[in-house]
Amino acid sequence: MHEQFHPMTPHHLPFYIAKPGETDVLMIVTAIFLIAAVLGAGNLYLRLHSLPEQMAHKSQKLQFEIVAVLGLLALFTHIHLFWIAALLLALIDLPDFGTPLRSIAGSVEKIADSSEGAGKQEATDEERTAEAVTALDQTEPGASRESGSIPKKEARGHA
Repeated sequence: MHEQFHPMTPHHLPFYIAKPGETDVLMIVTAIFLIAAVLGAGNLYLRLHSLPEQMAHKSQKLQFEIVAVLGLLALFTHIHLFWIAALLLALIDLPDFGTPLRSIAGSVEKIADSSEGAGKQEATDEERTAEAVTALDQTEPGASRESGSIPKKEARGHA
């Protein structure tokens, strides 16, 4: 079949113009390139975006969580200051304040437990003395106590 062109068409068309009924190869190549470029740029962006989290992964849990939250804020708000703060925080090793504070808290707990035990022992000694005085009062109303005769009212007041 003889292809008929429009009378105004030049005889030598450039290679990128497809003839009627043929496949446009340049458009297919451009579409594949565009898809690859978008996926490649997205992959690069996400890898760059997660760089602070990867750097902070080896640090303390709290620091890692803060860096992760800053990274998510930067991703969803497009405020680059959050990403810069996350990167700086990932680069800096924060001192470990938790371990010494836990040690101090444990020591204070031990001291508190031992002083409560001593306080309980003193309380039980006072209770025993009060019980002895009450028992003595119930047995003989006029009996002498320890070194001399003490009126009942004074003995009860001191117990």
